[in-house]
Amino acid sequence: MDQKINVETTVKDALKEFHSLSRKEKKARFKEVKAYLKEYKKENKNSDADTDKLLLIILAILLPPLAVYLHENSFNTKFWISLILTCFFWIPGIIYALIVII
Repeated sequence: MDQKINVETTVKDALKEFHSLSRKEKKARFKEVKAYLKEYKKENKNSDADTDKLLLIILAILLPPLAVYLHENSFNTKFWISLILTCFFWIPGIIYALIVII
């Protein structure tokens, strides 16, 4: 319980500090966070790759557009193609999602 209160006060203090920053400083902080997240994703990308691939293949059979989105991490043209193929013809949507993932 003590740890939960400690975390809440830390978060509140951090938010107060962030809101007191100027617009320019806020943008700089966001850039730092984005760079940190990008580095974190790069480091953890190869961890459990086989498990992730297997889960994406199973998801590609059940919900092809979602599997493509999770693989690509954005709503790009591959996602939209997968969505259209899945809406009109389920099997081509599955095949396309499997091609994108594998």
